[in-house]
Amino acid sequence: MKTRIFISALVSVVTIGAVAFASACSSPENLSSPKVGEAAPGFTAVDSNGNEINLADYAGKYVVLEWSNFGCPFVKKHYDSGNMQDLQTRWTAEEVVWLSVVSSAPGKQGHYPPEEMNAEFTSRNASPSAIIMDEDGSVGQAYGARTTPHMFVIDPQGTLIYMGAIDDKPTTDQEDVEGAVNYVSAALEASMAGNFVEVTVTKPYGCNVKY
Repeated sequence: MKTRIFISALVSVVTIGAVAFASACSSPENLSSPKVGEAAPGFTAVDSNGNEINLADYAGKYVVLEWSNFGCPFVKKHYDSGNMQDLQTRWTAEEVVWLSVVSSAPGKQGHYPPEEMNAEFTSRNASPSAIIMDEDGSVGQAYGARTTPHMFVIDPQGTLIYMGAIDDKPTTDQEDVEGAVNYVSAALEASMAGNFVEVTVTKPYGCNVKY
């Protein structure tokens, strides 16, 4: 009897440990991250209009990846203030490809069917080049996307030149947008001018991506 109890307890401990380990590995804090100065992870995904998006198709162009979730107050800060829309308008006018990525899984906060996703962006006068429907989280996991927003900048050679926060004001206060150092714009401006990008990695702030 004692042997059976011991084995049962041991199995329970192992099972609980395995569940805890799996949970830890799937949490945003344990995602792997690409490295600045190296090739950005390639991916193929489908956008909100049903079109296939392949990062390789944008060779020769700058690409910005923006992780989004309209249920997140940090994302609302940048959209309600018009900051994100201004960035999208400014940089797409400079032929930068701006890809808004939604990695919220079905049933999780921030997930919408394609038609509703388009409506959400349109209602905010947003103008990304495309909205990537990353329902399985594969793109987010490849980039180690942890928060909304989480920003990445890729140069025309396909090299990652910036990743991290959108700016240096990690708050939900819209008033903090004015006067903030925007790391995305700084990276694009420096790289386009042929200069060294001074800040290449920062700690992202926002809500956890809802994988």
